[in-house]
Amino acid sequence: MNADKHVEMLEKSIGYVYKNKNYGLTAITHSSFAYEHGRKGFSSNERMEFLGDSVLNFIITSRMFKEVSDMTEGEMSKMRASVVSEASLSSCAKKLKLGDLLLLGKGEKLMGGAKRNSILADAMEAIIGSLFLDSGLSVAEEFVYKFLNDNYEKAIQGTLFTDYKTKLQEEVQKKGVYTINYTVTKESGPDHNKTFTTVVSINDKIMGEGTGKTKKEAEQNAAGDALEKWLNEENQTDGAG
Repeated sequence: MNADKHVEMLEKSIGYVYKNKNYGLTAITHSSFAYEHGRKGFSSNERMEFLGDSVLNFIITSRMFKEVSDMTEGEMSKMRASVVSEASLSSCAKKLKLGDLLLLGKGEKLMGGAKRNSILADAMEAIIGSLFLDSGLSVAEEFVYKFLNDNYEKAIQGTLFTDYKTKLQEEVQKKGVYTINYTVTKESGPDHNKTFTTVVSINDKIMGEGTGKTKKEAEQNAAGDALEKWLNEENQTDGAG
């Protein structure tokens, strides 16, 4: 495993060369990889993700405040939440092909971690945090404006994301009678700042997973993950036919 090569791939993908390569390396290092290589000095991206989350929220809030004068606080909060959501960030990560360059533990890689929306979204936040540390707010802002701009504009227009749970139900019902169940598999964090992980099963087969600050958000993200897989399977079936 050549860590330097992964950093070079990241730099090429985002169009930025790190002054401190360790920031880039940490941004793409998942906790599973850091745990497996603990003695070699690898740090996971969790702390950097925490920083990036705050930087991203500030950048989006600041931009909305400057550009959108007719929105209430509640409307702005809802719009910001959609832009910085797991679904939004993971969609951008997929366009950047971040899954191909993340450093994942062997088990996580085998379980498809490179395609997991929660891991991809966390990596996006970690990259934003790394850019802030390496070159300051303006560079982090440039990255957000460049790669999240489409989602920002869609959020302004109210067309960023549909109700994934309803959409999944509609798509599944086209194929007949299916049972869809949502199950909370994990709760973490203090009571005032919990994170929920939810899986969605279709006819008892797990099809998607999502995380969120509320159970509803986690369910929507899980439904979005399942919907993507469901449609991919349908396309492959149609193609085979």
